[in-house]
Amino acid sequence: MSEALGAQVAGGRTRFAVRAPLAEGIDLCLFDGEAETRHAMARHGDVWTAKLDSDLTGTRYAYRAKGRYDPENNLWFDPAKLLVDPYALTLDRRFVQHPRLAAYGEDTADIVPRAIVTGRLPEVAIRPPRFQRGGLIYELNVAGFTALHPDVPPEQRGTIAALAHPAVIAHLRKLHVNAVELMPIIAWIDERHLPPLGLANHWGYNPVAMMALDPGLCPGGVAELRETVAALHEAGIGVILDLVFNHSGESDVDGGTLSLRGLDPAAYARAADGTLINDTGCGNTLDFAQPAVRRLMIDTLSHFVRRCGVDGFRFDLAPIIARGPGFDRHAPIFAELAAHPLLADRVMIAEPWDIGPGGYQLGQFPANWLEWNDKYRDDVRRFWRGSATVGELATRIAGSSDLFGRDCRSVNFLAAHDGFTLADTVAYEHRHNHANGEDNRDGHGDNHSWNCGVEGPSDDPQICARRAADARALMATLFASTGTIMLTAGDEFGRSQQGNNNAYCQDMPVVWSERDVALEDHVAALAAARASNLAAFTRFPDGGQWLSPGGHPMTPAQWDDLATDGFAYSRPDSVDAGNLRISRSLREVHSNP
Repeated sequence: MSEALGAQVAGGRTRFAVRAPLAEGIDLCLFDGEAETRHAMARHGDVWTAKLDSDLTGTRYAYRAKGRYDPENNLWFDPAKLLVDPYALTLDRRFVQHPRLAAYGEDTADIVPRAIVTGRLPEVAIRPPRFQRGGLIYELNVAGFTALHPDVPPEQRGTIAALAHPAVIAHLRKLHVNAVELMPIIAWIDERHLPPLGLANHWGYNPVAMMALDPGLCPGGVAELRETVAALHEAGIGVILDLVFNHSGESDVDGGTLSLRGLDPAAYARAADGTLINDTGCGNTLDFAQPAVRRLMIDTLSHFVRRCGVDGFRFDLAPIIARGPGFDRHAPIFAELAAHPLLADRVMIAEPWDIGPGGYQLGQFPANWLEWNDKYRDDVRRFWRGSATVGELATRIAGSSDLFGRDCRSVNFLAAHDGFTLADTVAYEHRHNHANGEDNRDGHGDNHSWNCGVEGPSDDPQICARRAADARALMATLFASTGTIMLTAGDEFGRSQQGNNNAYCQDMPVVWSERDVALEDHVAALAAARASNLAAFTRFPDGGQWLSPGGHPMTPAQWDDLATDGFAYSRPDSVDAGNLRISRSLREVHSNP
C-alpha cells in the first residue's frame, strides 16, 4: 500500500507528503500569522516528503514548487505561487480570483488559502448506507436552502450545521426523504469571468481541493459535517455528497495556478498536440487514465465515509472518471471502487454525460450504480406539455427498462439544480438568463416547458389554476414511477428562479415565507403513499412489462390506441392497488385542480 499523502501527525511528529513527479524541488511552507518558514522536502520517487519533530496540529501550511515553466508543454512550475495541498482536509479561508494567480513570478501568498494540519481525526462506526432504492433523494444547496429559514438560528444559517436543526429535519421527514444529496460543499473558486460582472458562483461546481470542506459552508470543518450526518442518520435520513472530479477550478491555459497545476500537471488530460482536453466545458479535464488521479478520488471518498459516515456520492459529468481518453464501462475506477472495503457498498450515482466525444452514456454505468435519467425528465415534461405519447410516458413510469433492462437504476427527476425549477417549467417557455451576463446564451435552450398562456408571473386565476394542476400532475407522475426518485429542494412548494435555468451565479435562496403550502401538502401526501409501499417501486416485475386490460404484453406504440383508464401494470396483486391509487390521482389532479 502506498504511503499516505497530505499532513500526518503521529508520535509527536508531523510528516508532509505531496506528489510532484515533474518538479525539480518542493518547499514546505509553514505559516505563523503572515510569517512564512520554508523547509526543503526530500524526493522519494514521485513523492516529496518532510518530517518535522513536533506535533503541528493547527499549523497552517502550503507548498511551493520549482521546475520548468512552459505552459505550452503543460509545465507550470513557479516558486512564486503558493500551492494548496491536494490532500488538504481544512483550509483557513475561501478561494478568491485574482489576476496574480495566472501571472508568472508574482507571489500569491496573500491570496491563496493555507491548509491546516488537522491531526488525527476520529473515525465513525461504518454501517450500511441509510438508503433504499426506490426512495426519495432530496437535492439541496446548503447555503440556499438554509439562509432564510426562519427557525434556524442566524449564526447557523447557510451552513452544514443548519441541516441538523429540528425544523429542517421535520421538513425532510414530512416529505419522507430517504437521503439528502448535498450540492458541492468542497472548497471552490469563482470562474474568472464572474468577479468583473459582480457575480459569484453559488453552486460550487468548480473545486480546487477535493477533500477540503468550504470554510464558508462548513466553518466547523470535518467535525461539523460528521455531527450533521449523525443527526440526519438519527432521523433515518442518509447523506449523499455531490462531488466534482471531472475538472478543477484552475481552468484553461489562462487560469490560475493554485494546486494540482503547480504540483502535478500530468493530472490534466492533454490531446496529442499538447493542448488541454476540455470534455467538461470548464477549461480542463482530469485524466483518470492516471493511477494517481484515481487514487485521489478513492482517498477522498474513503475520507468522507471513514470520518463523516457519508452514505454515498453523486458524480458530476461522470463519464470522465471512465475516460482514458474514451469512455469505457469497464474502466479501472469501477473495479477499484467495487473492491474497496469502505466504498463497495456505498451509493454511487452518475450524471451520465459530459461534452466530450461519445459523452452521452445514459444506461452504460455498472449495474450497482444509479444514473440520473434526463430522458425521464424530458419525456414526462413533453407528455404533460402535449408533445409525447402515452407510450413514451408508460416507458418512463415503468423505470425506463429500454435504457436499464431489468436493473432498476434510474434516478427519475422532473427538475434539478441545472435547468428550470418545477414551478418555472409550467410558467416559462423560454429561458431568462440575462442576469448571468452572457446575453441569455447560457443554459439549456430547449426545456420542454410551457407557460399556460403567459410568460412568467401571472395574477390570472385561470392561468394560476392551470399551472397548479400541471405541477400536481407532474409531481404525481414522479411519485408513481418505478425507480429512485429525486426532488430538488423547494420544488415541493413552488420555488421559482424567475425563469433563469442556469442560476449558478445568482444568489436565489429558498424563500420559506413564500411557500405554496397546498402544493407542499399535496407532495407530502404523495410521498407518504409511496413510502407506505416502497418495495413496489424498487424493481421491474416481469422486466417492466405493461399489460393490456386483457392481460397481454404491450409495446409503447400500442398505448396510443388505449384509453388512459386502461392502465394496468404487471405488479403483484398485493401491490397493484396501491400503485393504481397513485396513478388515478395523477389523472384526477390534472383535471380537477
